[in-house]
Amino acid sequence: MLKNKTVLLTGANGGIGSETAISLSDAGAKLVLVGLDETLLQILNAELGGQHTVVEADISSADDRMRIVNVCQQLEQGIDIVINNAGIGQFSLFQDLEQEHVAAIININLTSTILLTQVLLPELLTRPSAQIINIGSILGSIGFPGSSVYCASKFAIRGFSEALRRELNDTNIAIRYFAPRATNTTINNDNVIAMNNELGTKMDSADWVAAELVNFLNNTMAIKYLGWPEKLFVKINSVLPRIVERSINKQLSIIKRYL
Repeated sequence: MLKNKTVLLTGANGGIGSETAISLSDAGAKLVLVGLDETLLQILNAELGGQHTVVEADISSADDRMRIVNVCQQLEQGIDIVINNAGIGQFSLFQDLEQEHVAAIININLTSTILLTQVLLPELLTRPSAQIINIGSILGSIGFPGSSVYCASKFAIRGFSEALRRELNDTNIAIRYFAPRATNTTINNDNVIAMNNELGTKMDSADWVAAELVNFLNNTMAIKYLGWPEKLFVKINSVLPRIVERSINKQLSIIKRYL
């Protein structure tokens, strides 16, 4: 299904991003690799055979977003799939967050992702069928201590995905939402890893998450949550949030020890 499809992937420098690029390339996709570090992007492209397109761009920049669009317009077949993967993490007490960090999380995870999606829509509408995959998080459905602003951004991306999917249901574009649980990448620092070990919270490898994302792209599900029992907690939290809250409260002293 992905063979000869052109996929634009933001955050291609990151752990999940680079592993996703490898999995997509192995599946026969043509890639537009978007990230902040051209050197790393070129190294990744070389590892993949050098046949993909590299775009050094900051999605929070209006000029860079338009440069991404211009690159896509110059491609012979345009783009078929957009994976909005770029993101900033958080593990800190809300009261300790610098305002600049708060603004950056919301800007990259939410505002810039929405604005990039908007400027790419005209290109996607020219394709017989197209997809936009927004990378969310289990924490886009469950508020978790130490991740207040990150949760806010991912809750919002989940809502954006749901509303836009319904708005575009009469078009050729499918809007889909993919939500990993904790993943062992540099977005999670040593304190997060130590906390998860003490809590018994499993962290998935980036290559496994990437493989699951490729599987998701090969089916027609609108939403995919990864991890057990996390995806069960998502359902419980949506109807009986106090049960999940009591469970987290029991862990709060451990969580705060690592914050």
